[in-house]
Amino acid sequence: MASTTPTSTPLSLSSSALLNAKAPSSPARLQPTPVAAPSPTPPPTYLSKTNAYCRKIARNVVSMATGEASAEVVATAETPEIIKSIQEAWDKVEDKYAVSSLAVAGGVALWASAGMISAIDRLPLVPGVLEIVGIGYTGWFAYRNWFLNQTGKH
Repeated sequence: MASTTPTSTPLSLSSSALLNAKAPSSPARLQPTPVAAPSPTPPPTYLSKTNAYCRKIARNVVSMATGEASAEVVATAETPEIIKSIQEAWDKVEDKYAVSSLAVAGGVALWASAGMISAIDRLPLVPGVLEIVGIGYTGWFAYRNWFLNQTGKH
């Protein structure tokens, strides 16, 4: 068996390289070229609105904790009369389930009628005929209620 002797390559490291824990630079190695990083995109506008709203809430919470009420809190503390009247009317309703069901059914009926009118409007001759009927009825209504009332022949 042949004995192999390990060959060691001498490393010449300076003390500054050992202290800085950097590998020694060799002149043959290419230096990297700097690359510009892409600029960060601004946050979406809804995030800035949300952040502003959260800051306003935090400001109000701090002012309420200290006992001072800001002008915004005082202005929004009063509910308008229409809200009060709606709340009073809702409190008087005995069968809230039926009223809610009727409101939902009314919304569905409004949506369905809008779809039906849109479908009729797409038909070729119907919109023109309906427009003529509407103009004729408007003329008849105006003649009957305005002209006859002016002359007293009603």
